[in-house]
Amino acid sequence: MRNKVFKATVRSVLIGYLIVLLLIPIATIYIKGFSLGWEPFWKEVTGPLAWKSIVLTVKLSIIATVIQAVVGTIIAYVLVRYRFRGQSILNSMVDLPFSLPTSVAGLMFLTLLGPQSPLGAWLDSVGIKLLYNQTAIVIGLVFVTFPFVVRTVQPLLEQIDPAEEQASFTLGANRFYTFYRIVLPALLPGTIAGSMLAFSRSLAEFGAISLISGNLPGKTMVASVYIYGETQNYNPEGAAAISLVLLTLSVLILWGIHVWTRGKGRLA
Repeated sequence: MRNKVFKATVRSVLIGYLIVLLLIPIATIYIKGFSLGWEPFWKEVTGPLAWKSIVLTVKLSIIATVIQAVVGTIIAYVLVRYRFRGQSILNSMVDLPFSLPTSVAGLMFLTLLGPQSPLGAWLDSVGIKLLYNQTAIVIGLVFVTFPFVVRTVQPLLEQIDPAEEQASFTLGANRFYTFYRIVLPALLPGTIAGSMLAFSRSLAEFGAISLISGNLPGKTMVASVYIYGETQNYNPEGAAAISLVLLTLSVLILWGIHVWTRGKGRLA
C-alpha cells in the first residue's frame, strides 16, 4: 500500500511539474498568438519583415546544423578513438557553451573579431568581415549548439567494438573506408538526433546573435530578435505569432526525434 501511495505521489508531482512549467506556458503562447483570430495571426506571420526573419532563421539554422553534423561527429570520433595530451581538458571544454551565458558568448566574439582586436584588424585588412552579417550569425549558432552532436555521438561510438575496425584494416581497407562502412552507420542515429536538437536550439537563439548580427531588418534580423522588437513596440500578439511558429517547429522536431528513436529501438 505504501509503495502504491509513493508511486502515485511521484507520478502526481511529475505531471504537475510538466503542466505548470511546460504545458501551461506553451498553451499560453498558442492562446495569445490566436487571440485576435486567424487572419491577424496570418498577417503578422506573413508580414515582410516577420517572414524574412523566419526564413533567415531557418536557413542559417540549417547551415549551422550541417556544420555541426560533420564537425561534431569527427570531434566525437577523435575524443573516443584517440589518446593525446590535453584530451580530458578538450573533452570537458565541449560542454562550455552549455554553461556559458549566450550574451557572454556574443561579447566574446565581439572582442575577438571586432576591428579593435588584432585578429579583427587583420581580417578587415584582407577584406574579410565576420561581424554584423549572416556569417556572424552562423558562427554564433555553431558555438551555442556545439555540444549536441558530440555528446549524442560519443556514447554510440563507445559501444562499437574497436575489433571491427581492426578487422577492416587487416582486410586492407584504409581509415576513410573503414569509417564510412563500419563506424558511420552505427553513429548515424546519434548524428541525426544531435543535429535535430542543434537545429531546434538554433531557432531560438537570441543572446549571442543579438550582439554580433547587426540586427538589420530583412538582412540579419533573426526571428528571436524580431520577437524582442515586437515586445518593445507593444505588440505582444505579433511577438506571440512568430513565437508560435518557432515553438511549433521545435515541438515537431522533438516529436520527430522521439518517434524516430523509438522506431530504431524496435528495429534493434
